[in-house]
Amino acid sequence: MARYIFITGGVVSSLGKGLMAASLGALLQARGYKVRIRKFDPYLNVDPGTMSPYQHGEVYVTDDGAETDLDLGHYERFTGVSAHQGDNITSGRVYRDIIAKERRGDYLGATVQVIPHVTDAIKQFALADQGDHDFILCEIGGTVGDIESLPFMEAIRQLRNELEPLQTLSVHVTLVPYISAAGELKTKPTQHSVRELASLGIKPDVLLCRAEHPIPDGERRKIAQFCNVRQEAVIPALDASSIYAVPLQYHAEGLDTEVLRAFGITDAPEPDLSRWYDILDRYENAEGEVTIGVVGKYVGLPDAYKSLNEALVHGGMANRVRVNIKWIDAEIFEQPEADIAAQLEPMHGILVPGGFGVRGSEGKIASVRFAKERKVPFLGICLGMQMACIEGARAGGVEGANSTEFGETAEPVVGIITEWMSKEGLQTRGADTDLGGTMRLGAYEAKLDGNSHVSSIYGGAASISERHRHRYEVNLKYQDALERDGLIFSGMSPDGLLPEIVERPDHPWFVGVQFHPELKSKPFDPHPLFAGFVSAALQQARLV
Repeated sequence: MARYIFITGGVVSSLGKGLMAASLGALLQARGYKVRIRKFDPYLNVDPGTMSPYQHGEVYVTDDGAETDLDLGHYERFTGVSAHQGDNITSGRVYRDIIAKERRGDYLGATVQVIPHVTDAIKQFALADQGDHDFILCEIGGTVGDIESLPFMEAIRQLRNELEPLQTLSVHVTLVPYISAAGELKTKPTQHSVRELASLGIKPDVLLCRAEHPIPDGERRKIAQFCNVRQEAVIPALDASSIYAVPLQYHAEGLDTEVLRAFGITDAPEPDLSRWYDILDRYENAEGEVTIGVVGKYVGLPDAYKSLNEALVHGGMANRVRVNIKWIDAEIFEQPEADIAAQLEPMHGILVPGGFGVRGSEGKIASVRFAKERKVPFLGICLGMQMACIEGARAGGVEGANSTEFGETAEPVVGIITEWMSKEGLQTRGADTDLGGTMRLGAYEAKLDGNSHVSSIYGGAASISERHRHRYEVNLKYQDALERDGLIFSGMSPDGLLPEIVERPDHPWFVGVQFHPELKSKPFDPHPLFAGFVSAALQQARLV
């Protein structure tokens, strides 16, 4: 029987519910329990696939091709448990499915309402596919009191009544602000947030209180009294030196112990936290540092490249070095007076990430050219690989080389994919299809050239499985032009039709991949491409 932990937030957004869920999952795992984490998103988009990275941050893609909230990246990175389509649901998806059923006549003429139809759909999602998990953590997006989250709160209330008494738990994440003028922590926002939650019929069992200053016992006692919880269930959550210190910090404050006690579990094994101590040691006690220049399009919002940022940190952990990331807007390299060398010469490695649209594309190509000519370690991801191929084709004699994503071109080195093979069979797309959910999404296999650099990076593997999210592909027709400039295909789709990896054998470290390796990197299992890239950057740092 799976136990459910419902995680809500109050007062303000961005309190770290996703990180809290991931950390609690990791702590329960360390005690030997099997966990799964899910995210309920109240917005009306079917998924975040068509949302601007500036509004929502990155789109995290699962093995089975779901475009999900970035919090699922936290879940996977902290627990190592692969997320699935069924682990992220939105109001848009719920309403879409309900309207489809109504149109088919599945409700047999009944009036379709929020209660019971919408709440029943949410409950079915929460209860589906329990497997043999001991705990299923369900994070509710937004804050208590949001209009759009009310059906989710009502569904939780109903579930807490319908399931066994010790089968559900409510954890509420709230804010205890510090008023510097008064020199005091204020508990009133937390009290009001809990009161709002109680008005919806949900009594929290554990309060996680985010604060910038330590919460004295007297204030914890006050929160407990006004919010009707045990004082031990008021867990301080202070700012941490790193997100990878959070599980250890929460354990020290008793979060996992109190959660288990609320479930009536008093004989749980002590957690084995050696993995997290090692991760934190590697992060805090680095033996060197490198600087990586990320030349991208959405650098104004770090969450747009959340998984990429963390994968670079993991690469640093693998090499016991600190990775300093320099976010560089690709558009600045498109200005006539741009001094590319001044920006990129201090870099020990250059990374061009994924993205969409023409803006900044020529700046990315200029960055590729700099890395190629100056022999600086280079990693191109998705669009970054495509820019490397366009640069290589131009240098190989194809003067008008470009991508059809950016407009009409006589030399489409990169063009839209019209068909490809997936586990479900042949997939076909066109330029006029819907944008949402129509890309090549999820895990696909790639065959590696046994004599290639990338094969050695993957430990001599003959094939790999990596996650994709793209609509355009490099055209094999230009292979000869690319090879004239020294760029070779070292990884291909199993049918040999889609280039997956390119590299330069005459370069110290130059790799472009069509997939997104950052989505599979974890602090306790850094992705080999990032570990290798940071290692090459470290060698570069020792040369300068």
